[in-house]
Amino acid sequence: MSNSHVLLKDSLGKKVLLLGNEAIARGILEAGISVVTTYPGTPASEIGDSISEIAKDTGLYMEYSTNEIVATEVAAGAANCGIRALTAMKHVGLNVAADLVMTLAYAGVRGGYVIVTADDPECYSSQNEQDNRYYALLSSLPCLEPSNAQEAKDMTISAIEISEKLELPVLLRTTTRVSHTRGPVTYGRTIKPHLKGEFIRDVKRFVMVPAHSRPKHSVLLKKFEMAKEVSENSPYNKIVQNGKSMEIALISSSSAYNYAVEAADMLGLDVSILKLGMTHPLPEKMIGKFLKKHAKAIVVEELEPYLEMQIKAIAKDYAPNIEIYGKMSKPCFPREGEFSTRIVATGLAEITGKKVSIDFGKIDEKYAEVTKDLPRRPPILCAGCPHRASFYVIRKVAGERALYSTDIGCYALGIAPPLNVGDIMTCMGASIGTAEGISKATNANTFAIIGDSTFFHAGIPGLINAVYNNHKIVVAVLDNLATAMTGHQPHPGTGMTGMRSPTEKISIEKVAEGCGVRFVKVVDPFNVKEAETVLKEALRFDGPSVIVFRAPCTLIVVRERRRKGAELLACKINEKCTDCMACIKVLGCPALIVEEGKVGINEALCSACGLCVSVCPYKAIECVKIR
Repeated sequence: MSNSHVLLKDSLGKKVLLLGNEAIARGILEAGISVVTTYPGTPASEIGDSISEIAKDTGLYMEYSTNEIVATEVAAGAANCGIRALTAMKHVGLNVAADLVMTLAYAGVRGGYVIVTADDPECYSSQNEQDNRYYALLSSLPCLEPSNAQEAKDMTISAIEISEKLELPVLLRTTTRVSHTRGPVTYGRTIKPHLKGEFIRDVKRFVMVPAHSRPKHSVLLKKFEMAKEVSENSPYNKIVQNGKSMEIALISSSSAYNYAVEAADMLGLDVSILKLGMTHPLPEKMIGKFLKKHAKAIVVEELEPYLEMQIKAIAKDYAPNIEIYGKMSKPCFPREGEFSTRIVATGLAEITGKKVSIDFGKIDEKYAEVTKDLPRRPPILCAGCPHRASFYVIRKVAGERALYSTDIGCYALGIAPPLNVGDIMTCMGASIGTAEGISKATNANTFAIIGDSTFFHAGIPGLINAVYNNHKIVVAVLDNLATAMTGHQPHPGTGMTGMRSPTEKISIEKVAEGCGVRFVKVVDPFNVKEAETVLKEALRFDGPSVIVFRAPCTLIVVRERRRKGAELLACKINEKCTDCMACIKVLGCPALIVEEGKVGINEALCSACGLCVSVCPYKAIECVKIR
C-alpha cells in the first residue's frame, strides 16, 4: 500500500469525504495510536479494515483478534506499557469484553486507551438494539458520542487525551448512522506511532485480588469526580442555539442531534439546543444552569432514555418545576428503532402543538406507488455459497425432525425456505451449548451450526463441554475460509494476519481433536454423496461429533478467477429439463429463476458451483464456459 491511500494524506487542513469509521481510523493516525485490535463486526468493521490496509506503511501494529475480550486484553496490555491503544467492536462485542472492562476500570491504564463500541439502532446487522451508554454508567468510565464524521475523528484524539489524563479507558460510542455516513473531515497532523513500551511492576495496582481491588474502587470514584470536571469543560458539550423565548429547550446527542435540529427547523420552533458529546459523566452544572432558563425540556435520543433519566435527576436539584419530555413519563419518542427527522418532528409537534408542514401521508403514497412493482429483496445466501450445499446435505440426511441450533454469520440465512435450517440463534458461539441443552431435553438428533470465525471466537468452550459431558450432538462447522459476513477479514484458520502477513493456519479439525472429540471429519459440501455418507456416520456416533464442511466463499472464488483471467463458467439448462422445479424447491439459489413457468439460470449470478447439477433428477443442468 503506497502513501496515496486517502487516510495517509498529511495535508494540514485538507478536507476529505470519509465514512465515520474511516474518520476514526484517521483519528487513530492523528492521535499516534500504536496498537489497534478488533474483532470484525458491523457497524464497526471498517475501522479495523482501514487500519489493516495501511498498518505496514504507518508503523503501527494491528490485529484481528480471536474475539472482543482478547482484543481488549491485547490492547490493554500494550496501554499498560505506556503505549496508546484502541480496540474497535460492535455493540454486542462489548458484552464479550465486559468481564475485563469492569475490572480494568479499577486498575486503569498508563497509556491512552480507547474502546470503540458501535451500536446498531434498528438491528440492521445485529441480534439486538442494546444501548451501550449503560456500560459507561455501569463501569464509571468516560464516554464520548460523535454525531458526524468530523467529530468521530476529533473525539478519537480527545478520548486518548482524556484517557491519559485520568488513566482510565474511554468509551467512544458510535451508531450505525455515524459509522456508515460519509461527511467532510478536516485533517490534522499525524503522529508517528511509538511501539516501544515498558511495563513497570505495580502488583497492588494491576493484580486484582480482593485486597487490591477494594481500595481501587475508591480510586476509580475519585477519577470519576475528575471526569466530571472534564465533562463540564468539554468542547463537545455546548449550547449550539439560544432561543428568543427561552420557553423550550432541546437536549440531544449522537446522530439523534442531527434529526432534532432538522425537525425543529422544519416546525419553525423557537428553541434553545444543548448538544452533548461527552455523555458520561454528564456536565451536571452546565445542564442544571441550562434547565433553569426554560419551562420545558425535550430530550431527543435513540434507544434507551439514558440521558432523560439523568437529566430528570439533575432537574430535581436545579429546576424542579421544569417539564421534561422524552420516552418515559411523557413518551413522545419511541424506545426502539432508529430515529429519522420524521419521527423526531412528529414527537416535537405532539409536544408543542405545531403542525408539520410536510404531508408524510402523501410521501408514503408516492413511495408505495413507486415500489409496488419492485421485487422483494430479503437477505439470502449468495449464488454458489458453500453453505447452501452444506444445508442441503444436512436437511436431506437429518430431515425436519432434527433440531438445528444456529449461530451468528452468513449461515444464519439458512433459516429461510426452502433450506429451513435454524431453529434457535442468540449470540456468538451459543449454537454448541444450546444444542447440548436441546439434545439433553429432547433426545432428538441435534445440530450445532457454526462458522469458522465464530468457532475460533466462542465455539471452543462449548465443544469442550460437549466432550466433557458426552453430549450427543453434531457440530457442523461451515468453513468458508474467511470472516465472510463482515467483509472477508482473516481469522486464525486463514493463514493471514491483520498486518497482511502470512502466519500459521490453525486447523479447526485438529482443534476439535485436541478438545477430545473422537469423531472429526472434513468434507467438501459440493461433494454431496460423500458429505451425506459422513453425516449419516456422525448421526450414529454415540457422543459429540464434528464435521467441517470446507469450501471457499464463492465471492473469493469468483474474484480469484477474475484476477487470474481464468475462464468464467456458469450452469446451463439443457433440453432434458421437464420444469419439475426440483432445483428451485430444494435449493433456493438466486441464480435459479422461473420465467413464464420455465426454469432458467441467470448467468450473471451463477458461479458454476454445480450444486444444482447434483440435485436435478433428469441431468438437465450442466456447467459450461461463458467467457
